Amino acid sequence: MPENKALQRGAWVGVACALAGSVAFSGKPVLVKAAYVHGIDTTTLLTLRMLFAAPLFMLMALWAGRMTEAVSRREIAALAGLGFLGYYLGSFLDLAGLQYVSAGFGRLILYLYPTLVLLLSGAFLRQPLRAPQLLSLALSYAGIVLVFAEEVKIAGAAGQTAIGALLVFGSAVTYAVYLVTGSRLVHKFGSMRFSAYASLIATGFVLAHFTATRPLEALHAGPEVYALVAVLAVFSTVLPLWLMAEGLRRIGAGQVSLIGCIGPVATLAFAALFLGEAVTAMQLAGAALVLAGVLIISLRPRPA
Repeated sequence: MPENKALQRGAWVGVACALAGSVAFSGKPVLVKAAYVHGIDTTTLLTLRMLFAAPLFMLMALWAGRMTEAVSRREIAALAGLGFLGYYLGSFLDLAGLQYVSAGFGRLILYLYPTLVLLLSGAFLRQPLRAPQLLSLALSYAGIVLVFAEEVKIAGAAGQTAIGALLVFGSAVTYAVYLVTGSRLVHKFGSMRFSAYASLIATGFVLAHFTATRPLEALHAGPEVYALVAVLAVFSTVLPLWLMAEGLRRIGAGQVSLIGCIGPVATLAFAALFLGEAVTAMQLAGAALVLAGVLIISLRPRPA
């Protein structure tokens, strides 16, 4: 009996970690939009974010413990490639897109990544798409079309909205590729260590990008920007990665995916509260379709 109570308590801790991690991640686009108000550009913002977060990623790698298995050169090269793709390029495209679209819409587009994983698995791993999965795709992308139309109606700038949507969608694509191709390394390193290593590698790419295109003086920003970046780095980058890893360990990927559906809803709420973004019935209907589509994928049976 005490053992059962301990297991149940551990499961509730896992639920709390996944919930807190999802909500923390959902604040990222709101913080990014708030930083753009102060005139900072995408490259500098991403550089500051990674510089603030890098020491915490080092602590995360130490927390995860030492590797007991040898790491081959091919695995190191793969880790570098995934760090470039998932944490450098994906982050840059996401932040760049948020210059043109609302925080809520950007988060919804990014949330399409499970459908992209499905399509990539069908294309490259020869996993056939069945009726529930096709329904999921139809609902998700119909929802995005609805929200896009409403976004254009509110912003009155179809061209800029399309550019922003494509940039954020590119970020979702890179993250989906990262998940599909990096699954073996995640199993070997563990999700926490893998995320820490990939993020530190991405920091190197971000710094190289910055030094090649900006003077060091560009890192000088106002206290408001530094405060936003600090919150972004700690509470919407490193902390949620740790919380989600802990949630995965305690309750598994299926339940974490299910709980993660709160993320886009939380972003819409935060954006309305802190940025004054409009939330219309059409946006909510589109968001509901996207979430329903992703839920169909998340709840489908998975082989062990």
